[in-house]
Amino acid sequence: MGRLTDIKFYRNMGIMAHIDAGKTTTTERILFYTGVSHRIGEVHDGSAVMDWMEQEQERGITITSAATTCFWSGMLDNLGSHRINIIDTPGHVDFTIEVERSLRVLDGACAVFCAVGGVEPQSETVWAQANKHKVPRIIYINKMDRVGANFFRVVDDIKAKFGANAVPMQLPIGAENNFVGVVDLIGFKAIYWDSDDFGVGFKIEVIPNNMLVECTCLRNNIVELSAEACDEYLDLYIQGLLLTNEQVIEGIRRRTLNNEVFPVFCGSAFKNKGVQSLLDGIVSYLPSPVDRLPLLCSVENKSECISMECDALPFVALVFKIASDPFMGVISYIRIYSGTLISGGVVKNATKNKKERISKIVQMHSNSREEVSAVYAGDICAVIGLKIVSTGDTLCDLDSLVELEKIDFPLSVISIAIEAKNKHDQEKLMGVLARLEMEDPSFNVGIDNESGQLIISGMGELHLEIIVERIRREFSVDLSIGKPKVAYRESIKKEVVRDEVVERSLNGKAQYAHVILKVEPNDQGAGNLFLCDLSPDKIKKDFISAVEEGVLEQFKCGVLVGYQIIDTKVTLIGGSYHEVDSNEMAFKFASSRCFREALICASPYLLEPIMKVEVRLPEESVGFVVGDINKRRGIVKKLEDISYGKLISCDVPLSEMFGYSTDLRSISQGRASYSMIFERYGEVPAFTMESIIKKS
Repeated sequence: MGRLTDIKFYRNMGIMAHIDAGKTTTTERILFYTGVSHRIGEVHDGSAVMDWMEQEQERGITITSAATTCFWSGMLDNLGSHRINIIDTPGHVDFTIEVERSLRVLDGACAVFCAVGGVEPQSETVWAQANKHKVPRIIYINKMDRVGANFFRVVDDIKAKFGANAVPMQLPIGAENNFVGVVDLIGFKAIYWDSDDFGVGFKIEVIPNNMLVECTCLRNNIVELSAEACDEYLDLYIQGLLLTNEQVIEGIRRRTLNNEVFPVFCGSAFKNKGVQSLLDGIVSYLPSPVDRLPLLCSVENKSECISMECDALPFVALVFKIASDPFMGVISYIRIYSGTLISGGVVKNATKNKKERISKIVQMHSNSREEVSAVYAGDICAVIGLKIVSTGDTLCDLDSLVELEKIDFPLSVISIAIEAKNKHDQEKLMGVLARLEMEDPSFNVGIDNESGQLIISGMGELHLEIIVERIRREFSVDLSIGKPKVAYRESIKKEVVRDEVVERSLNGKAQYAHVILKVEPNDQGAGNLFLCDLSPDKIKKDFISAVEEGVLEQFKCGVLVGYQIIDTKVTLIGGSYHEVDSNEMAFKFASSRCFREALICASPYLLEPIMKVEVRLPEESVGFVVGDINKRRGIVKKLEDISYGKLISCDVPLSEMFGYSTDLRSISQGRASYSMIFERYGEVPAFTMESIIKKS
């Protein structure tokens, strides 16, 4: 069966925002108005379709990204039947990996902001992630019915904090309890929703007289921005000729695709107002797969990257998520960039250079599935039957070897020790952890070298709490849990050159290796780097690979406490080998020992995760909260007024933030709230570092 929807009518988009901005509520309304759901699911009562996990329903938050598909033809005008593939992402910082891997495969996004809270910490994080992937966005200012809602304050906040050209395409009619509809600035008309039929019915009226001047000014701004999209429109504008509504929409669309403007819509998803016009904005301004910039990929020898237009090659897809199902086994979520995938076919895993058979192809609707026989370029779907797949792997046609750019995963910042309470569960636990580690690349499992304890690491306390609960509930493994520990890092302060010679006998066979390494600090945040500044005649190519392998292994274990080494550059600058006695094992051992000795002499130091913390509180509690932040080695960066008190922005070490929610409630009489995201790694003070080393 051929493609049912033309690829130009596809919209692969995600909904992203800070926690509690209303992402899932907005998605539930989209499913209702597009006919996918016949009743509106609510987050607060645990009936949301997209929050299908038991813990999501209990906690009222999104934990894992959920995918679904719907169709939309337009609210006022027939825009043509568009297929919208939606991924609803979490807002909590602990699950930022779900946002990262979703944005990697999406063509566009809708950023949701609370009309009261405006730009919040995780809003900044997801916006930066979208910038990294150059994802075009539209903006939806939600909760216009809430006390304290202010449309223009949020727009100004977006412009100030992101430097983004946020362009209102609508204006709210009223606010808070008086919010009744919106003005469509393109069509220049007022839209009012009927609250008696879940917002399905609406009426079109003239714009209220008291808004005419403001609406005219804003529409002129839209037309001017649209005219700058191309020479043709600009010539018409300069000549004083009017652009048609279709030309205005096309001009704004072009500039949105280039990330030059970000159209702004508004409404109240919970009160069923504004979601249909948001859907019109999604199909009008967000890109189809063919509108996106070409992807970078490597072909055959992997030595250079090329650009790949959508549907320019035989079958190519990226695995962006893996989930385990007790009945279906491993489910791999993929985005198809080119070609066609047929159920039962054989593909190549280009990343691992292995063949895989596709048992089934399914279209996902949250946690339910619909089996299909084939999928095409632009589709987001799931496949069943892959055996050796990992998140970030590229699948391609058997006759080619195309590998797409991989997905970057964040480093874990917190860990706890866990132990099964009985021997039977202990054996089962290792299999469960391997399965969870495969699903979530930000979750890591390891063994403490000193204590022999089983250590799990993640992005935050909530992340690990959810993991532990899943192990107990889904897999029926009873656990004992240790206290949370910060995942410190190690680095160096000065450059060192180290010379290492290995001459030994192993099993009666002589071994020889000689390496000279230069070890130096790398730029902060630049990561680790291994370079070879050596002519090929000095050391054989195979031995250089062994040197690199030895260095990379040593990066995993520092010399102070054994934490991972970061921001360090290692260069192979000299060495020698023996034609008979040298082998790869000897060079790997020599480089590992050489690197370790160099680290000891290079002024090693500890780094700790520094968190960006924002506290919202009443004015009378400011003194107590600032004093508490100072006790936690925090640095207050900014204190500003907000609609319901004060906002304190500060940087605080993660190690000082355990139990903060309880302490904050105590010192503010329960009236303050806070949010926290990872900011950077910072140097641990000398007195604190000595204490950490002594304890270890």
